[in-house]
Amino acid sequence: MIRKQRGVMSGHDVWRLTVAGIASRYRWSAGWLLIAVVLSANSPAPRTLFGAQAPPTIPSSAVKNREPLQPGVFYPLPLTSVKPTGWLRRELQIQADGLTGHLDEFWPDVGPNSGWLGGSGENWERGPYYMDGLVPLAYLLDDPRLIAKANKWIEWTLTHQGPDGSIGPANNKDWWPKMVMLKALTQYQEATGDPRVIPLMEKYFHYQAASLGEQPLRDWGKFRWADELVSVIWLYNRTGDKSLLDLARVLARQGHDWRAEFADFPFQAKTSKTQLMAKPGEGLADLALSAHGVNNAMALKTSAVWSLVSGDESDRTAASEQLYTLDKYHLLPNGMFSCDEHLAGEDPSQGSELCSVVETQFSLEEMIGILGNPELGDRLERIAYNAMPATFTSDMWAHQYDQQPNQVECSLYQRDWTTNGRESNLFGLEPNFGCCTANMHQGWPKFTASLWMATPDDGLAAVAYGPSVLETVLQGGARVQVEESTDYPFREQIRLTINPAQPAVFPLELRIPGWAQQPSVTVNSKSLGGVHPSAFYRIERQWTKGDQVVLRFPMAVRTSRSYHNSVVVERGPLVFALRIGTKWTKLTQGMEKPAIAPAADWEAEPTSPWNYGLILPGGRLPSSLKVIEKTIGDFPFSADGAPVEIIAEGRRLPDWKLVDGSAGPLPVSPASTQEEVETLSLIPYGSAKLRITAFPVLDN
Repeated sequence: MIRKQRGVMSGHDVWRLTVAGIASRYRWSAGWLLIAVVLSANSPAPRTLFGAQAPPTIPSSAVKNREPLQPGVFYPLPLTSVKPTGWLRRELQIQADGLTGHLDEFWPDVGPNSGWLGGSGENWERGPYYMDGLVPLAYLLDDPRLIAKANKWIEWTLTHQGPDGSIGPANNKDWWPKMVMLKALTQYQEATGDPRVIPLMEKYFHYQAASLGEQPLRDWGKFRWADELVSVIWLYNRTGDKSLLDLARVLARQGHDWRAEFADFPFQAKTSKTQLMAKPGEGLADLALSAHGVNNAMALKTSAVWSLVSGDESDRTAASEQLYTLDKYHLLPNGMFSCDEHLAGEDPSQGSELCSVVETQFSLEEMIGILGNPELGDRLERIAYNAMPATFTSDMWAHQYDQQPNQVECSLYQRDWTTNGRESNLFGLEPNFGCCTANMHQGWPKFTASLWMATPDDGLAAVAYGPSVLETVLQGGARVQVEESTDYPFREQIRLTINPAQPAVFPLELRIPGWAQQPSVTVNSKSLGGVHPSAFYRIERQWTKGDQVVLRFPMAVRTSRSYHNSVVVERGPLVFALRIGTKWTKLTQGMEKPAIAPAADWEAEPTSPWNYGLILPGGRLPSSLKVIEKTIGDFPFSADGAPVEIIAEGRRLPDWKLVDGSAGPLPVSPASTQEEVETLSLIPYGSAKLRITAFPVLDN
């Protein structure tokens, strides 16, 4: 039976597993279990595998909202429920083999002297940021080496809680970095079931509630309070301690009112240093913090998450309106808003900070669970499959601080950034500032973990697509595996193989992208009707092992309009950009903080022309345009390994020139030129490290 409406079910359920069951669930070898037992023996009291005196409780199914919290449309599944396969697993492995898997070995800020390991080094946000990405990466890959790295940090936090309930380095009283470490702890608890996490969080939140009167939220914590609210709700749903809801209300009162800011949005154009400058003695001015790109990325989820506590429907509406407002004034072709480092308008030569990219992804992952809006899934994929990989080298050994949609050179020029420095679009270890070096790691792992969610009525929802395998226990007790075989986003077909342990009735909710014209869904080769873009398509039936659901989302090439009436070429969730020949030069001087081996800092210079306009007769894509699908290799987000190429035609615009290392002012379309027609190669945005993405349209 197929239905289009959703039901709502409250409550939650967890499954108790023995150590043997844990080994089976996580496919650990007996040897690895023995290592875990030995490591736990170093704890101060007699402990079992996870450092407790009893078998751990591991939630195998989604934990739903307790009353009086409002229900979500969907619920996140515990970390490790969704594992990457195919090209997506290879991408996570590239990350593990790159900076993420080795950063602590040579970068002092997350090295063995970190304040978050009891040392005298950096003791603020960088250790927690690193854990917020390393923990999910380690457990999604089942990588013993990375698990050992991550657990060293987690173990220190778990075993060094202060008598008053405080966590983290004793000499840092800022609330903000603790908010990040709490997120890392919740992910670790979901992956391992370690029973020490929940008591530690309970004690910490009681300590914080007693302290916020004399030590209220300030600076970054004041603007990022929703990141803690996520953890407060996570804990409440597991304990039912209603004092946590009182703490949530205090956080809301002391935190920045993002809803009010966007109701009368003050940043309707590119901001400037002069506008944002604090007066002497003011420190971090609220105006600058409210225009800060990463703060806005984190804030996108605020109204949605707060709506679970407030019960106010207008808070849910406000969450969507905030995204709409950022789009109206600051949207870039890659799905991000500009922020280099503060909000910077729609010019595609402005940039977006890497921290803002991964934090926007996390906000969207939270929002789609609460709001259930399929357009949020479209946006999540646009950022995850374009903006995120574009800001890394293909081997993920270097990253940018700022990326530009029209990025034709990466060099030590002082570009027209709002507030950032001349190193910002270099690829390196720590270009401009080290926050992104610490925080960049969460993008791929959290996206992978969020591909699937649970529905309130004991079903499963595909909110984004990528090659993966889902293993979960539905609230009714049915164990289900779903194999998602696909080369999406490079190909248009997705095959789901449903494997319940026993025949079971439950719904599937499948997001149909808004760009998909004439999408189709089949079950066991039988076509289903009523499939429409920008919707969740619901299938409710009895599923048996081996049932096949095939989704086909036709990926016709299309265009959208952007800054100065320029055109952006798209296919499926991918944005396409001009392939520009690139010369990479390793920097040995000129950096304020040169890279530490084995990392390196790189300039990228163009070796082929970039200043083209596109030929679109009558404003439409020409019939001569061709799409070439290629083998999906080990590095799909590289110019040489791009799995899809679009062949188009254009002419050069000689007056469009380089200005201080960036593409100069974008010609207003339609633009004129008498240059010869040339064949242009367009490749996925994430594969093109130098690129033109917003093209002038020619009038001839």
